[in-house]
Amino acid sequence: MFRALYAQILALAASPRAPLWLAVVSFAESSFFPIPPDVLLVPMAASRPERAWFFAALCTAASVLGGCLGYLIGAEFFDMLARPVLHAYHADAALVNFRAWYARWGVAVILVKGLTPIPYKLVTITSGAAHFNFGVFVVASLVTRGARFFLEAGLLRRFGVPMRAFVHRRPAVVAGAAAGTVAGLVVVLRFI
Repeated sequence: MFRALYAQILALAASPRAPLWLAVVSFAESSFFPIPPDVLLVPMAASRPERAWFFAALCTAASVLGGCLGYLIGAEFFDMLARPVLHAYHADAALVNFRAWYARWGVAVILVKGLTPIPYKLVTITSGAAHFNFGVFVVASLVTRGARFFLEAGLLRRFGVPMRAFVHRRPAVVAGAAAGTVAGLVVVLRFI
């Protein structure tokens, strides 16, 4: 089933409405959809390098808007569904501790996880569940998602088809390098 869905997403990249589908998939992936927008962004930017920056901007904006929906899901439904379970297990303090931990480290979590292949919806829903500062969440999401998508678009614009093949064969390497860069920046900025 996942392969069939993936094949359909790739077919959308070649359609005349590809930018619309890129926005839809980017939005949905940030809150509930299993396929990352990169599967559309990569072939679109490789085939139309002159529009790579536009595609990256569209992908970023839609992803952050979808992230806001994920945040809402976490903020509104986590308490309704998870709090009774935590209470039944006398683990109410665990939620308080989790929220305190997330308040301290949430920006780093958002920045690093937003670049990795780990589903971004986990970050958005968790941020809402922790009632993390919404404004900081949006800014950190713009930074991390923009870095990821603009990095991909820039590499594809510069190196074209060979980079497309590399990204498809080694997405974890590309995402890991980007996440490492952002993590390094977070550490440097935190201690300067």
